[in-house]
Amino acid sequence: MEKNIELLFSRVFKSTILLWCKQKTMKILLVTQYFWPEQFIINDLVRHLDSQGHKVKVLTGKPNYPEGDIFEGYSQTGLVEEKFSDNIEIKRVPLRPRKIGKLNLLRNYCSFVWNGLRHFPKMVKGEQFDVILVFAVSPITMAIPAIYLKTKLKTHLAIWVQDLWPESLSATGHITNRYVLKLVGLLVKAIYYFADTLLIQSKGFYQPVSQYASKDKIVYYPNSIDQRSLVCDSAEDLPSGLAEILESNFCIIFAGNIGKAQSIETIVDAAQILKVEQHIKLIIVGSGSMLEWCQCEKEKRNLTNLILPGRFPSTMMSKFFNRAGGLLVSLKDQKIFRYTIPSKIQSYMASGKPIIASINGEGGRIINEAQAGLTCNAEDAEGLASSIKLLYEMSDAEKEKMGGNGLKYFVDNYEMGKQAGELVKIFEQRI
Repeated sequence: MEKNIELLFSRVFKSTILLWCKQKTMKILLVTQYFWPEQFIINDLVRHLDSQGHKVKVLTGKPNYPEGDIFEGYSQTGLVEEKFSDNIEIKRVPLRPRKIGKLNLLRNYCSFVWNGLRHFPKMVKGEQFDVILVFAVSPITMAIPAIYLKTKLKTHLAIWVQDLWPESLSATGHITNRYVLKLVGLLVKAIYYFADTLLIQSKGFYQPVSQYASKDKIVYYPNSIDQRSLVCDSAEDLPSGLAEILESNFCIIFAGNIGKAQSIETIVDAAQILKVEQHIKLIIVGSGSMLEWCQCEKEKRNLTNLILPGRFPSTMMSKFFNRAGGLLVSLKDQKIFRYTIPSKIQSYMASGKPIIASINGEGGRIINEAQAGLTCNAEDAEGLASSIKLLYEMSDAEKEKMGGNGLKYFVDNYEMGKQAGELVKIFEQRI
């Protein structure tokens, strides 16, 4: 499998070099509420754009995601200038941290907008850019300072839509009042009105986004994964007990946020069904709002086949993936999640391992199209347990073929070096 990975990435590297040669150098202003040292895919994309000769400047806030406390070495107040990856200029504005609770989250969102409007124009005074790019995970309100910059700088504004507002607010329970949701919808419509390009991370986003914006603005641009994240391993190994479990059992691994959207209840119910299968273990790696519930259910149901090792650095994920029998993704059975491709699907495909998915819509479609794993309906614990058991009973050759299919699909569609070039190509066509 490692040789296959090297050959595929070698092919991508050559094609990417050819693409670079045809592109002009661009000057890109990135506006994002979240950036390094917070862990988001935009960090690696910026590195690739820089390595391809493009000039990127980042306007952001103080890092505090996901725990909600300002990172060590930073303070909530004051302006900061620093460098990322040696060459990329970052300018940070004051930001109220997320902390816990809806009111604190709202204050966090508003503080980025307010401080962005106050400080960003002065931070780029006298400069010119080919495009302003907004990395629009929640909240979509982070685009408001970028809209103001667009009017000041008279340049192209592109918003990379990662989350669907107001649908996600309703689905996660943050806002349930239909009148408030309608007002949020009007806000989204206004933000999209000022954008010149709306990049959507899933083809499933086309229909809901087109309800708030003209269709000629919408361009499919998927999330991607940096191939270096597959090989940049931590020198630290996994705890010996955990490594032994991974090596002596058939382990299905879920990695990432353990939240309400991920339908953790379905995984726990599947573990209950699979208790009789002594050599099958379900390992949930990460942290989130549902972790404590998960720990309580594990004890209450005596689920010795459910392992909850906690959160690990992203640099150690390959140590889990390399030992996994399969990798698990799950989402709630809600309309909004049918449009979404969870970013972990790209990471899973890049690992060359079979995928087990309990999801509906676009995410499941991608896995089936790639022939990269087994899928069942969202919130179907029995279907999930059956899929895990079926994968366990497959031959090594069948499992390796699934993993190889996923890897090839990843290289063709989601490899970051290639996708960075595609992003510039989109800008060149639309500016």
